[in-house]
Amino acid sequence: MIGIFDSGAGGLTTLKAIRELLPKYDLVYFGDTARFPYGSQSPERLRQYAEEDADFLLSRGARLIVIACNSVSAVAADHLCERLKVPVFDVVQPAVEAAQRITRGRIGVIGTRATVGSGVYERLLQAVDKNILVISRATPMLVPLVEERWWKYPESMRIIRRSLKPLKDAHVDTLILACTHYPFLQALIARVMGKTVKIVNPAESTAASVKNFLEQNPAIDAGLSKNSRSLFYVSSDPRHFQETAKWWLGERVEASEAVNPVREFA
Repeated sequence: MIGIFDSGAGGLTTLKAIRELLPKYDLVYFGDTARFPYGSQSPERLRQYAEEDADFLLSRGARLIVIACNSVSAVAADHLCERLKVPVFDVVQPAVEAAQRITRGRIGVIGTRATVGSGVYERLLQAVDKNILVISRATPMLVPLVEERWWKYPESMRIIRRSLKPLKDAHVDTLILACTHYPFLQALIARVMGKTVKIVNPAESTAASVKNFLEQNPAIDAGLSKNSRSLFYVSSDPRHFQETAKWWLGERVEASEAVNPVREFA
């Protein structure tokens, strides 16, 4: 199985993208809703959460891990790669590569405080081309719009416009949605930024990266079950998660409330 984890429902954007490219593969998803949000946590705490979340997925049969959280990807991806004996994918590197291919030189990044504060996007983008201008902005108010399903209300557009104004004023030509929650809002974000700004959705870039890896590593691919099955676990409030999943995936899902990974793996 392919294991995917995030702090809440945001990682469903990555699961959906993987499903579209790899429809036969079995997936297991863990949303750590009891400890949401991750974006305000310290790097040390995020590394701890990453270990526990990955261990939970491995205990449920995962043989490949996707970190569907930019905050964890920014500070704990290398840590997990060193610790685990299975392939580990983050959502940062694929998004960076996608942005580099399409930008004209001015890239905007929106994400949580943890992601933006890590400076990972600036480092990776400018390591390839020092002439690229990277303008990052923490936009934590966008995450509750998704988790609480407030995107339908007029107030949402006001929050999005206010959050994106510095990037729009900076005339970025490419915008990285550096939080897996943000693709839920992609249509609204694109409307605010305008038609000339290209949007990079890390969920799509990561799914393509996983697909390419499996095509190049048939031995690992052969070890992954392929019954078109998806399992969902959360650490609290499965009903709320199920409502968001139904809207995003277009189907009713059953989310089991898992034992808190901290207790289960202590």
